[in-house]
Amino acid sequence: MLFSSMAFVQAVVLVLVLASVPPVTQSWSKEGHMLTCQIAQDLLEPAAAHAVKNLLPEDVDGDLSALCVWPDQVRHWYKYRWSSPLHFIDTPDKACSFVYSRDCHGPDGAKDMCVAGAIANFSSQLMHYKHGSADRRYNLTEALLFLSHFMGDVHQVWDREIILTAIDKLYGKDMDMFRKQLEHNFTKFFVMCSSLNLTREMALSLVDDYFDSRLPIVSRRIAQGGVRLAMFLNRIFGAHNREVAPPT
Repeated sequence: MLFSSMAFVQAVVLVLVLASVPPVTQSWSKEGHMLTCQIAQDLLEPAAAHAVKNLLPEDVDGDLSALCVWPDQVRHWYKYRWSSPLHFIDTPDKACSFVYSRDCHGPDGAKDMCVAGAIANFSSQLMHYKHGSADRRYNLTEALLFLSHFMGDVHQVWDREIILTAIDKLYGKDMDMFRKQLEHNFTKFFVMCSSLNLTREMALSLVDDYFDSRLPIVSRRIAQGGVRLAMFLNRIFGAHNREVAPPT
């Protein structure tokens, strides 16, 4: 059964409706992206796990999380400057929803230049994996890294300090312990629309009551990102994608 590009676009829209994406002023920390990718990799089916390992450079020993922050590292390089607008969606100040046709564009008005468009684009590129050749149209390793990173970006709600404080304060600086707790606890969760404007309206001071009340939401968002990234990769690299036509 063909898994069409349209199906992926619909899946992306669903993710974004559930995620209620805020305009990004600060991104997940390195740790946030690594956790999302680790959770996703733990949930991969055999075919997807093999494809991911095959696409990663040898020096990371099959660990997707080792390169999940790469798109942040290169976004200001001249070669990758085009990718900078892809890390966020800038919704209108008083909007409590995401409308793709209204909100997904670059600073110059170019369509599809936002994190939702990027997820759809790199998902579509990766569907050509099984038909790859020496003269591929796409760099599928980069497509995998961009998709994995942007799935983390699209689920963020606050800055890095909540994640770092949790790892330090609650898990003795053991990020792997934090990841295992997230994997144990991930559930269906929907962020209320009021969180859309938190980064606009609040000065983020991590006093105990603020930290304690927000950590469960941040934790679930990391887990959601990992679960949904795994869902995408399992669909892309699964046996049902066998008949996807090669690039022309």
